[in-house]
Amino acid sequence: QVQLVESGGGLVQAGGSLRLSCAASGRTFSNYRMGWFRQAPGKEREFVAAITRSGASTYYADVVKGRFTISRDNAKNMVYLQMNNLKPDDTAVYYCAADDGVGIAILSRQYVYWGQGTQVTVSS
Repeated sequence: QVQLVESGGGLVQAGGSLRLSCAASGRTFSNYRMGWFRQAPGKEREFVAAITRSGASTYYADVVKGRFTISRDNAKNMVYLQMNNLKPDDTAVYYCAADDGVGIAILSRQYVYWGQGTQVTVSS
């Protein structure tokens, strides 16, 4: 079992920045690939970013590429999502997810463990 707790969400104006954090506990964190997803009201959950176990490789959805950065600190059991130049369309609940597979995972069904989510609201 892996427990995930997100934090760092909030209200920000368009063009602003936020840094989301996800704290993991329960198992050896470096054995898990990680991902960030988001879900806006009335929409399906969508992939945002993913990172491999070591952090050597990352992958982003086209809509956030160049604006968001995923990173991890295996010594602290943390994964982060730095979000810059935020847009109103980025408004959603953001979830971190973990899976013990290898490589990059971009589908929600590939992830076993999920956090409770943190709300991000971007005003225009």
